[in-house]
Amino acid sequence: MNLTLKIVFIILLPLWVLSISCSKENSSEKVIKFWAMGAEAEYVTKLVPEFERLNPGIKVKVQQVPWTAAQEKLVTAFASDNTPDACQLGNTWVPQFAALDAIVPLNEYVKISDQINQEKYFPGIWETNVIDNQVFGIPWYIDTRVMFYRKDVFERAGYKNPPKNWVELLDLSQKIKAMHPREEKYAIYLPTNEWAPFVMFGMERGSSLLKNENTLGDFSSKEFKEAFKYSIEFHKQNLAPIGISQVTNVYQAFADEYFSIYISGPWNIPEFKKWMIGNLSDKWMTAPMPGYANDYPGVSLAGGSSLVIFKDSKYKKEVWKFFEYLSEKSTQIEFYKLLNNLPAIKEAWDDPIFKDDPYMQAFYLQFMNVRATPKIPEWEQIAFAKVQQYAELAARNVISVEEALRRLDKDVDRILEKRRWIVEEKKKNN
Repeated sequence: MNLTLKIVFIILLPLWVLSISCSKENSSEKVIKFWAMGAEAEYVTKLVPEFERLNPGIKVKVQQVPWTAAQEKLVTAFASDNTPDACQLGNTWVPQFAALDAIVPLNEYVKISDQINQEKYFPGIWETNVIDNQVFGIPWYIDTRVMFYRKDVFERAGYKNPPKNWVELLDLSQKIKAMHPREEKYAIYLPTNEWAPFVMFGMERGSSLLKNENTLGDFSSKEFKEAFKYSIEFHKQNLAPIGISQVTNVYQAFADEYFSIYISGPWNIPEFKKWMIGNLSDKWMTAPMPGYANDYPGVSLAGGSSLVIFKDSKYKKEVWKFFEYLSEKSTQIEFYKLLNNLPAIKEAWDDPIFKDDPYMQAFYLQFMNVRATPKIPEWEQIAFAKVQQYAELAARNVISVEEALRRLDKDVDRILEKRRWIVEEKKKNN
């Protein structure tokens, strides 16, 4: 019996020692909890092994969060002191979590980083993450909106090149519509359930959208009113289908010339390539947004996702290393190959994968002139609930443009009531 125990002990001793050794090794590892949304979570895991190889002792644990539940899940995690170390945030969400004091300013990290600095990014994109001169997020991947258009239709209407200003865009649209006097075909698709084009036209005209430190609506201003009238004119002149029910498949409608211009983002390039095939494959292209007058390209939205560090993270320095890795040119290009997410750093756009793609040229030019929407937590509610609502009413001629904007400002002022109180209290305390 004793001999048997000795034999078992001799056999198991090395395994026990090895187990203790591994346990000690594992306990010294720093595990970063990183939350990512949707498909990004699935594909960023493919980039993690190389980072871990380059940084022994640091592990990255990626958790996938559905986009539809992400905001609520993050707020709940913050309220219960259970936030991850870092996460991906849509750049319009950054102001909300900065206001909650949930994420940390990154200025000090940027100052000492060789990889991440403002000059490497498109100015309008970088600015989306800056609040009160503090950098709260690092652009990870980016998007904006440009015109997808039918080259052949433009040429038949007398335009060899896409329109560069508002006058040309309206003139071209009228000529396209005139080519189909007896058919139900249109020039441009401006669905009222997409707030972005209406806001973009306002920005192009120089509207700030909100005023008084973003505490009041400014949609009745001269600038936004002119822009809103212009965009609604496409509906009034029957140059664009009204509402969303008339277009069930955007790509089929584009292929059928139901409309010839659609303002959209890079996520639609693969889809249009699927639909515009055969003799249609060379009949479409992308172009930057036309400007108000002679400023070309015009303004478009600064979109995309950013990387943020949560205040309660114990591994902020390690997280920053991960951010630097995700911001390297080679990593950004690899991520694009995996998921078609456009790289945030300008240097990556020198790669042939972008330079040789004709559809990408418009996006690169457009990124030179993009702007952030108002950096307040309430903006999404304003855009999705209110701008869309009154664009629909004005497009259907239910109410006048002036009345639509008056009501819009009134509703926005109500949404911003709490913000006004906070701003006023800060002024009193200072």
